[in-house]
Parts: sequence; C-alpha cells; structure tokens
Amino acid sequence: MRRPLTAVVLLTLVAGLGACTNNKKTDDDPGVDSNRQATGAIATDPKDSQGPAAEVPGAAKGGTVTVLRQTKISHLDPQRVYSFVGLNASQLYARRLTTYKDDGQGHVTLVGDLATTPGTDVNKDCKVWRYTVKDGVKFEDGSAITAKDIAYGIARSFDLSLTGGPTYIQEWLADSPQFDTKFDFKTNKTGLPPGLSVPDDKTLQFTFAKPHCDLPFAASLPATAPVPAAKDTGTQYDTKPVSSGPYKITKNEAGTQLTMERNTAWDPATDPVRHQYPDSFVWSFGPDLVTQTNRIIADGGADQTAVSWNGVDPSLVTRVIGDAALKDRILQAPTPQHFTLTINNQRVTDLKVRQALNYAIDRDGLVKTLGGATFAAPVTTLMPPATIGWKSYDAYPAGKSGDPAKAKELLGGTAKELVLAFADDSTNQALSTHLQGNLEKAGFKITLKAIPADSFLDETKKKDNPWDLYIGSWGADWPSGAAILPVLYDGRAIKADGSNNGASYLNAPALNAEFDRVLALPVEQQGAEWAKLDEKIMREYAPVVPLYVQVMFTLHGSKVHGVFIDSIFGSPQFVNTYVK
Repeated sequence: MRRPLTAVVLLTLVAGLGACTNNKKTDDDPGVDSNRQATGAIATDPKDSQGPAAEVPGAAKGGTVTVLRQTKISHLDPQRVYSFVGLNASQLYARRLTTYKDDGQGHVTLVGDLATTPGTDVNKDCKVWRYTVKDGVKFEDGSAITAKDIAYGIARSFDLSLTGGPTYIQEWLADSPQFDTKFDFKTNKTGLPPGLSVPDDKTLQFTFAKPHCDLPFAASLPATAPVPAAKDTGTQYDTKPVSSGPYKITKNEAGTQLTMERNTAWDPATDPVRHQYPDSFVWSFGPDLVTQTNRIIADGGADQTAVSWNGVDPSLVTRVIGDAALKDRILQAPTPQHFTLTINNQRVTDLKVRQALNYAIDRDGLVKTLGGATFAAPVTTLMPPATIGWKSYDAYPAGKSGDPAKAKELLGGTAKELVLAFADDSTNQALSTHLQGNLEKAGFKITLKAIPADSFLDETKKKDNPWDLYIGSWGADWPSGAAILPVLYDGRAIKADGSNNGASYLNAPALNAEFDRVLALPVEQQGAEWAKLDEKIMREYAPVVPLYVQVMFTLHGSKVHGVFIDSIFGSPQFVNTYVK
C-alpha cells in the first residue's frame, strides 16, 4: 500500500539520490564516490520538458552498441516492466508521461516526457492531476499518440494476466491494493478504470479518493507508456511492443538476442532527454560475468562498442583495477539497491529465531565474497543511506564477522532447520553458500534451494511458498521511506499470488497503523519518522536481515561513449550513448 507525500516533497524528494553508501575508500576500491550527495527537483518551467535534449559534446551518429547480459530481459511490455534492466532498456522504445533528466553525477530533474509538464495539481490538494500530451509525439508507424493511448496503457495494467509491473497507479485509482476488483479490463477493454478520464485527445486526468502528491514520480515508470489498442496482443505484446521512443524493436530472438533500430517517427524536438546517436542497439544474452569481462578487456571487433550490463567478475577485479589502459573504460557508482536475507515471517514465527539470524551474519566476509568494497557496502538498516532522513543504527550488533555465540544463545541450544531459496545465477549461488556457512556456525541447519533466476520473484511472491529464507533486494522507485517501508512491510498488501509485500509476509496491525500515522504527518516530519520506524521494525519484529547496498562496477569498450550509471536505479543508462 502506498500513501501520499505532500506537495513540498516534490521539489526535494530526489535530494538524497546517489549517496547510497558510506563506506570508506579501500585498496580494492578504485575510487567510487560513495558519499556523493545529489541534487534534484521537479521541473516548474515547461521549457525544461521541451526537446530537443542538449547535444552530448563529441557525440557522433552511426554504429551499433552491444549490451552483454547474462540473462534475458524478463519483460518488454511496458506495463509489465519493473526490473532495472527493463526500466532502462525501455527508455529507448517506451516513453512515459514523465521522466528524469540525469547527468550521471546525481543531478536529476523530473520533467514531462510525453506530457508538456510533470503534471498539474488542479485543486492544490493532490487529488486531481491533469496532463497535457505534447504535439508531435508518434508511434513507430507515424500515427499520433493521444491521451486515449496512454489511458489504454494504464487500463491494461489492471489485467492480472499482465503481471510484473508496478501497481502504484492502479492501487491509487482503485483506492485499494486489490485494484483488480474495482476494474475488470478483460471484460471492459474499451472502458477506463475509476478515476481515470480523457476529456479530449490531448488531456489525461487522474482523480483520486485520497491525496497522492507523488504521482509525478509514479508517472515516470513505464506503466504510463502508450499502447495502441488495435495492436495490443495481450501477453504476446511482451515480445514486440510498439515503440514511442527513438528506437524500435526489430528482432527478438527468444532470449538470445534483442535488436533495436532507429525509429524514424520519433521527433527529437518533443524529447527533453533522449538522443538517437547509434544506428542500433543489440542486446546479447548468455555471456556470464567472466566472459563479459574478458571480452570487454580484449576490446576486439564488436566488443569495442560493447557494454557489460552485469559488471566485472570478482575474480578479475584486481586485473581491471591494475590495468591503467582500462581506467577510462570503467563505470563505477553507488546504487540504491538494498539486499536482505528475507525471512518468511509466516513460517519463522519466533522472534528470537529471527533475531538469531541477524546476529549470525558475517557481513565482512559477505562483502569479500561479492568482490569487496568495489561491489558492495554492508548495511544494518532497512532503508539504504540514500533515503531522505536515513540514520545509522545496528539493532543486533555482531561486529563485522557476526556473533555465532549470541545467535546460539537465542536459539537455546536447539538446532533450527530452515530452507534458504535463491536465484540460480552465479552471484546468488556464492552468496547463498556464504550465508549457509554463517548460519550453520550459529546453530542453524540450512538446506539450499535453487530457483530459476527468471522466475525467482514470481515464486517467492506466492504467499504459500515453502521456503523459510530467501535472498531479496529492493530498489526504491524514489528515495523516500514511503517507497520502502510500507511497500515492503505493510501486511495489508499481502496477496495469495504476486504480493507486493517484500516476501517477508510480515503482517502486524500495530505496525500497519504506524505506516498510516507517518504518512499522515507534515512532510517536514516524515523523514525523521521513517528513520525511527526503520529501527522500531528491526528491534520489535526483525522481519529480515539487512545485508548490503550494491555498488555498480562495470566496463565498456574503447569506442562506446556517453554511457553512465543512472542516479535513479544505479544501472547503465543509454540515452546519451554514441559510438566513436
């Protein structure tokens, strides 16, 4: 369940972006600015939302950029996109109502994308929002994009067969986490959800039962991408969505390769963010981290214009850092992605057992397993340091290497048997093995269960799943406690399937009431209250074990330029990319 932020926060909400870790520079860290403080705002001048985007100095047209990634992109359908790779890849073919201008250094501005502005709060109470669609925005076939096309895209996101995407707007329009009970898209494909209206071809209006001042941020997610109703193929739309951006999907080879080529119908004069420098982008799926790293280091052929999405393999970090020739080809920045050992609170009901799990973890060893400070920084809080109002604390102080004796004391000398589920990629295999060793030293008996990476989220979001623990992660859609704590720990959002509660299945009525209390406070008080609630949740419920915040460390070829680590999701961003 997500609740409102007041209007003041819209100008300051992104101020914490980029400062995701507070780790110190070490010998194996080539200099990530982990204390970087970002600045940002919502654009108030309509000129900021106009195109074209400022030219990138030195940029040239032509060439092909290859993106190397170990696994396929789970969803291309914009209403189903919710992974970091999907969010950034879709920027190339799916425009939204709003989006971010981002310089890759933490300076961001939320602007209108398809809309002329980030939105108009009609009555100054955040209950009625109006958007005007720009002139000249078109689909790849040259047809004009209208407010009806955007509204249709939002309406189809109510269809539970099109799962995977964010549910902010659906829940707010329906005024309920069970949004599908308020609007049945399958039986009413020509209708609109409650609260969504299209007064004319240029105007889209949202009317909410409660204030939702954070709509401009939610509107930046691809759920607001337009979809032409006549070309909607339901679940098959995932294979080749119709483009509204500078590139269109021309070939999709079943999880092996995805090709995007220039969309000639895209008008740069309407776009304040994107460029169209390369002729094409080719997403190549399959190479593992070692292969990706070695190919980029070798810098041969097409790999001269390639980018490694998954990053440098830990075994090759020393080599990369020690090679002066690679210095200018390293991309490194802190990210807001926060990792936990998530506890299934339906199955692990004893608080002492959950507390013992927190004492058992060797975070220092965990960071080393992941590749060192180049890749991760340990955390003991539920919110990452990037969050507005964040404060450091450690509810279960166990030192850098854990406190097995304290964990055994809490377990009372009884070996607790638990099943730990993890995605079956190489990183999570190493991480789960490390965690198993920690926990067994502390008196637990751990059985590991590998789950296919592309179905891991869907499986753990099933309320009746048979696992006690899982390696989980969360990257907030914007850096407010409102986008983290209620989303992950409000039990009222638990569903039988596809639950948005972060797979901990914590449902404490007193805590749910606290979420409502904090969300109803004046905005200037919320940051500090989220920090207090963060600590309260850990001390009184211990629903997860906070582990680390991710640092992005990756490489690109010698002839690709303009790639940066974006300030919102901490992933490679391609809107400024060019070949030279």
